Amino acid sequence: MQPSGVWALQPLADMSAADFHDWQALLEERTGLVINEQRRAFLQTNLSVRMRELGVADYASYYRQVTAGPRGAVEWSTLLDRLTVQETRFFRHRPSFDVLETYLRERLEREGAGRPWSLWSVGCSSGEEPYSLAICAAEVLRESQWPEHYGVTGTDISLSALNKAREGHYAARKLEQLDTDLSQRYFETLADGSFKVLPSLASRVCCARLNVLELAKAPMSGMDVIFCQNLLIYFRRWRRREILNRLAERLAPGGLMVIGVGEVVGWQHPDMQPVADDKVLAFTRKG
Repeated sequence: MQPSGVWALQPLADMSAADFHDWQALLEERTGLVINEQRRAFLQTNLSVRMRELGVADYASYYRQVTAGPRGAVEWSTLLDRLTVQETRFFRHRPSFDVLETYLRERLEREGAGRPWSLWSVGCSSGEEPYSLAICAAEVLRESQWPEHYGVTGTDISLSALNKAREGHYAARKLEQLDTDLSQRYFETLADGSFKVLPSLASRVCCARLNVLELAKAPMSGMDVIFCQNLLIYFRRWRRREILNRLAERLAPGGLMVIGVGEVVGWQHPDMQPVADDKVLAFTRKG
């Protein structure tokens, strides 16, 4: 998560310890996100920008506004988009996608088509990861009899991020790690030098709102691949383990789960087996 560029103005006033505690508690209760002392300036800046837009003078008044009834729920959704903006790009952490490609190729050789592959990007932000997963699957299947035998689901808590993902329109810098032949195969180059995901790829990707604290209610099950990267770092250790346990339950036997390197230490699950790769933190489900 990063402050949103031009909006990174100075806070209106210092936030009191009581105000900071109230906002910390609200964010953790509703989203699981932990704002520690090191990220206090980030919180202050983003709150104060929104407060200026609304003409609210102090943090306590804005807190009351955000937590008051249906109108508060609408404002909370707007604020959440400001606080959960993630900077990401296509094929971020390439070794993870190398592990995925190897896994999918081996499955294709071993099992053939079977049922269509189901891939899930948890915390998909503005869509770069789910489209990267789709490109990876499409490339593996491209020369087979089943070129569209896959589907990707991206989930995120931010409605504005999901809207960007559905739009599939990206600045050139987002595609810097993408091979030229892949960008030509899966994107249209627009007049201004930006890129738009081609309909053939976009049709394989579905994006939906999901709070990871509510995974128990999520409709996903029997997933072949789950990617959960650059998300868990914002949660307490016990919560990370809880999220991973929930995700493991949603994985099909033989399925692959890829986690951000260093985001969790010592997690074990009786049904999960670590993938032997020193650059990637990944597990397969037994059976």
